[in-house]
Parts: sequence; structure tokens; C-alpha cells
Amino acid sequence: MIVHNRNLSRSGILALLAGLLWCCLAGMAMAHASLTGAVPPDGAVVGTPPKTLSLSFSEPVSPLVLKLIRPDGQATTLDDYILRDTTLDITTPDGLGAGTHVLTWRVVSEDGHPVAGSTLFSIGAPSKGTQAEGAPIDWPVRSALWLARIAMYVGLFFGIGGVFVTRWLTPGETPRLARAATLLGLVATVLSLGLQGLDALGAPLAALLDPAVWKAGFATSFGATVVVLSAGFCLAVAAARSGSALGRAASLLALLAGSGALALSGHASAAAPQWLTRPAVFVHAITIAIWIGALLPLAAALRGDPDVGRQALGRFFRLIPLCVALLVLAGLLLAAIQVRDPAALLSTAYGQVLLAKGALLAVLFGVVALNRWILTGPAAEGDCKAVRRLRKSIAVEILIVVAVLAAASAWRFTPPPRALAVTAAQPASVHIHADKAMAQVAVTPGHAGPVAISAVVLSPDFSPLAAKEVTFVLSNAQAGIEPMRRKAALQADGTWLASDVVVPLAGQWQLRIDILVSDFELLRLQDAITLRP
Repeated sequence: MIVHNRNLSRSGILALLAGLLWCCLAGMAMAHASLTGAVPPDGAVVGTPPKTLSLSFSEPVSPLVLKLIRPDGQATTLDDYILRDTTLDITTPDGLGAGTHVLTWRVVSEDGHPVAGSTLFSIGAPSKGTQAEGAPIDWPVRSALWLARIAMYVGLFFGIGGVFVTRWLTPGETPRLARAATLLGLVATVLSLGLQGLDALGAPLAALLDPAVWKAGFATSFGATVVVLSAGFCLAVAAARSGSALGRAASLLALLAGSGALALSGHASAAAPQWLTRPAVFVHAITIAIWIGALLPLAAALRGDPDVGRQALGRFFRLIPLCVALLVLAGLLLAAIQVRDPAALLSTAYGQVLLAKGALLAVLFGVVALNRWILTGPAAEGDCKAVRRLRKSIAVEILIVVAVLAAASAWRFTPPPRALAVTAAQPASVHIHADKAMAQVAVTPGHAGPVAISAVVLSPDFSPLAAKEVTFVLSNAQAGIEPMRRKAALQADGTWLASDVVVPLAGQWQLRIDILVSDFELLRLQDAITLRP
């Protein structure tokens, strides 16, 4: 019966890890900061070469690569641009001919994650056989990033945490596995910088030794994390070799540096309010490091002198309730900020990974409860059988922790519902330019349903255009919808606004703006605008 249960436990753990691996890899295809608008709009057909190119995003970005692919396949690098908050204005290259052009871009978002995509527009008429495709996912680079992130977490929590616990809570030498985890974490952290650069530039794994790749990785917010975390690993290596007061101080500094490094980049670094989210990440990381870091030293102490093992066990279980309480509190706070709507737990990859992590934590807390309330007492009294069972239970606890870290590493590739909600609320925009007038138009939110249409109407010299009346006209010939007219009201800031508009279908709409300048002059601006589902 014992052998049967042991085999069943092993099978359950293997099945759990396999399912978690599938869940994590499935989430890797997700992106981050999203494109919310383009000029010309994606898929638009224009009569003449556009005077400007523009890309708008859901959050501030920094451009890495901008290219325009012409109908003949020739690629032109676009290096003349102006970045205005979330909008990238690009100078149109000369000599654009008829046919379909693809504007391809790769940027890095504010939280340090690279984002890539393409939009297309046609001059005169679409080219035959031309279509825009999203950038393919480089699975070797993505898989290497994921594995490096797991190794980095293992080094931080088992390595730095283990060194700290050994120096402050449990007497004796730092376990060899904790030392190995520290070195593994240092190597993985440095390697992650190059992998971050590969992902940012869309370069293959073979380009890892290219200096430009490492420079691109360092230019992201993750660069600061690598610097601080590497310093923490170096301090932990030094602390593991010293048992003096200097070693204790080094282990404390290593713990603070490692936990603080995680708050310098990632989803939480871009979440508001940062005065709350960054400290929450720090508290979450430091409590995990103390809790998880204690597992290897505790197992080593239980194998050695019984009196030393009992002392270590007592200190650990007096401290662990406070660590778990702070960990759960910080985790719930971050989850509430990132998820917002409980329905997103099932409808987004981020929420699904969070549920998987929550299920693993529930199992982990069950094992901790078993250790605390059933095995600790007899083990502290010298019951050899209880000590053996406790050591095995700690080994199971370590396996579950590694699975939790694997799930958390998948968040590198899954945008939180908070960011997705911001993207969904972004307006669809279009700039319409004619000889006698121009307008910057926004449809808020940029998807089908009840919307508000606003426009800033200007003269060709960019001065405000005095108009007696402005009317927005929407039509969708493909869907058989004839023009819908909505009069706009002039606002105090000079914007013309129509707030009582319902767009019944997603897709590309023709938007016309009728500008009544005087009783004898009516100007009309027209262009296509695409609304999301």
C-alpha cells in the first residue's frame, strides 16, 4: 500500500508539472503594450502617398526598429521620428509608389517588454498577393527566456534566501544546494539580459553574442533589475563563505538587493499607483525568499545534530506565520490591481496562470499545515519516524515551489488584464488632411457599441478653423449601412464632440466630417477608421 501511494504521488506530481508546463508555454504567445491606432489606418487605401506616418500605443514606448516594406519587397529603415508620449510620428520616406506598403515596428514598452507588429496601407490600389502578417514567435528564444527566468527565481529564493537563513536563523554551513542555486541564479540573470535583447530585437538565438543584442537588453527596464540582482548574488556568494558578522551583513544586503531588484521591472513597475505596487512586490519577494530559503537549511539541519535540528525547526515555525501572512497580503493586493475584474481570471492567459499558481499555493499551504500541526511536534521531541516524514514533506514542498516559480515565470509573456483593459478603452483615431482643412478625430472607446466622436478642426496652417457647425457622417457600404449623421457640439476647449453615437458593427467605417464654415461654404473631410469588436 505504501509503494502504491508513493507511485500515485509521483504520477500526480508529474501530471501536475506537465499540465503546468503546457499552461505556461501556451501563455508565451501573448504580447504587451498594444497598438491602438495608425495613420494611415491599418488596411486603408489612400489616393496619394501619406504626408505622415503615425503609430499610437496603449502606453509609452521606445522604438527599437521601424521599417517600411515597399510593394517590391524593398525595406527602408525609418530613423526620422518624433516620440510624443504614446504616439510615434514618423517622417514618410520619399518616392512611395502605387501598391501596398507594410509598416513594421518593434518597440519596448514602459514595463521593459518588447512588442512587435505590422500595419499596411495601399496607395492607389492594393498590390496583388500582398498581406501583412504578425511577427512569428521565436520559440527557442521564448523557451530560453522562460527557463532563465525560472533559474533566476530559484537562485534568488533558494540561493540568496538560503544564505540569509543560514546566517541568521539556522546555525551551520550553507547547504551545497543553496550555494549551487546562488551561482545558477547569477549565471541565469546575466544570460537573461542577452535573451531580453534577442526578444527586443526579434533576433534568433544564434545572435546571442552580438554586442547590439546585449545593449538592447540593457536599454530596457530589465537592465536595472539585472544589475541590482547580480550584485545581490555576488554578495550572497561572499556571505556563504564567511561566518562572521561581515557575512551576516552581506547576506542581509543580498536579500534586500535581490528582493528590490524584482520591483524595478515587470508588470508591477508599470502599474499604478507605483508607490503601492513597488513596495508590494518587494514585500512579496522578501517573504518568499525567507520562507523558501529556509527549506534547504532546515532539511540539512534535520539530517544533522538532533538538537540543532529542533532549534532550527522551532525558529522556522515561529517565523513562518508572519512571512505567509505578509506574502498573501502583498500577493492579493497585486492580484487585485492587475486583474481588476474577476471574470478576467478565466478569460485571459494572465488570469489562467494566476489560477494555476493559486492552486499550487493551496497545495503548498496544505503541506505547510501538515508539517506545522502534525509533524513538527513529534519531530521536535526526537521522534525519528516523524523526522524522516518531515524531511520527505520538505522535499515535496520544494518540488511544489519550483512548479510555482515556473508558473510565475510565464507572466513574462502574458499581459495583465489591467493592461488589456487600458488597451480596450483606447480610442480609435485618424488624422484627415485636405487642402482647406484638417482634423484629428478620435472615437472613444475604439470598439463597436456606444461611442463618442470628437474632432479638433484646423486650418492648413494648424490654426483653429472657425466653423458654424460640424457633423460626423458614418457609413459602412460593405455591411449595407447607409450614412448615419450625428451633429457635434463645440466644447470649451475647442473640440467638436458628438456623444450620442452608436456604432453597431466592428470593422472599417467611412467617416466623413461636414464642416459648415459659412452659409455659402461647406468643407468635407473623409477617411476610413477601423473599430475593434
